[in-house]
Amino acid sequence: MKPGELVRHTRKAKGLTLAELGTMTGYSGAQVSRYERGISPMTDVDVLRCFADALELPHQAFGLTPPAPRPGTRHGQPVGAISVFPRLPAPRVGTPGGEDGEGPVRRRKLLAGLAATAAAPLLGSGTAQADEALLGELLVTRLRDAMLGLGTAAAAPSSPEALATDFTRALADFDACRYASLAVRLPRLIRAGHALSTSGDDTEQHSLLAKGYLLATRMLVKMDEQQLGWMAADRARQLAQSAGDVLAVAESARQLAVLARKAGWHDQALSLALSAADHPDLRGTGRAGSAVRGLLVQSASYTLARRGDRDGMRDLTDEAAAIAKELGGVTLLRDHGGGFSPLTVQLHRISAENHAGDPRAALDAARTISLKALPSVERRSRALGDIAVTYDRLGRRSDCVRTLLAAERCAPQETHARPATKALISSLLVSGPTSTELRGLAERSGVLA
Repeated sequence: MKPGELVRHTRKAKGLTLAELGTMTGYSGAQVSRYERGISPMTDVDVLRCFADALELPHQAFGLTPPAPRPGTRHGQPVGAISVFPRLPAPRVGTPGGEDGEGPVRRRKLLAGLAATAAAPLLGSGTAQADEALLGELLVTRLRDAMLGLGTAAAAPSSPEALATDFTRALADFDACRYASLAVRLPRLIRAGHALSTSGDDTEQHSLLAKGYLLATRMLVKMDEQQLGWMAADRARQLAQSAGDVLAVAESARQLAVLARKAGWHDQALSLALSAADHPDLRGTGRAGSAVRGLLVQSASYTLARRGDRDGMRDLTDEAAAIAKELGGVTLLRDHGGGFSPLTVQLHRISAENHAGDPRAALDAARTISLKALPSVERRSRALGDIAVTYDRLGRRSDCVRTLLAAERCAPQETHARPATKALISSLLVSGPTSTELRGLAERSGVLA
């Protein structure tokens, strides 16, 4: 069928007159008639696309390639098209066939020896006594092995109830920056969660394991381990979707957006965060869903800051602040992203203004915050770290060192283990005169001058 004949056939099927189709396409009724009768050839690609769109026909019907997806707009920001998140098949639970013979025994002994050798430099005389400068490496190593199924599992929770209790304790360790304890508890939680997931539709256990992977993602991002972070965030998303846990699905989307931003994929980070913020499933989850939406908008704001879009960052931060205000000013979602409230939005402004290039605005935001009112030690330590960065960018060296020492008193394991803090300390060592206090902090953090 020729293009003109297809236009006439489709127009009549839809009950449109020549004049009506002309109005829809920007042509006169007479010109539409000429196209239909073949008097005016329909060979121009733009003309064909115009009629295909007006008549709701696929572009392929006119022999054209499908159009590229048009960027949408969410919260005033252009975002790419979002398709259904890739799903994996449900796991088939079972144990590989047993091995017999001397060879497998030797292999198992060799693997056990390699694992012990790799762990020895980190473990020292015991986990609780591990050198704090190496805690980050220890945590990452143990999470990696748990995620890869390597090593020998320690005694683990034997029931879903015990698993839930262990997650609560792991979250408390994270919030209190007790990373020596977390290095034991979180990998054990992941191993136990997989061991207890005995079927592909075990909703409660999949939801708990998703939360465990989300906590692991936050820790891996903090330790600047993006490769493992992607792996953990993807598993969290898969498990959350399997469990039908809407809040965990949204939080995993936020973590994926964080990782995309760290990879420099700003457009993709915006699309992930803002599309998740507007997902209709969140509307049925009450105040918690609104808080997750606020966290996602806040994440998009930070991406704009990283991109240098100060106005866009401030617009989205104001939107997140409005959501927090509508929720009554209380802290929600303490187990998702560290909580959401007007105070945590203001904390976000410090880092966002810094990365948008306005450290003075960041300092103004910091002056409005009561550190004691923040919901956890981890949040207070992070705030002090952001304030230290602000002072560094303003050239206020002594204030920067003083704030880093305050962060160390607040959360020594966080300060000594976090790569971003170590990088700032290292920069201070080589950029100007050093004090006894700075050299001591550098030594405790494992930073060499």
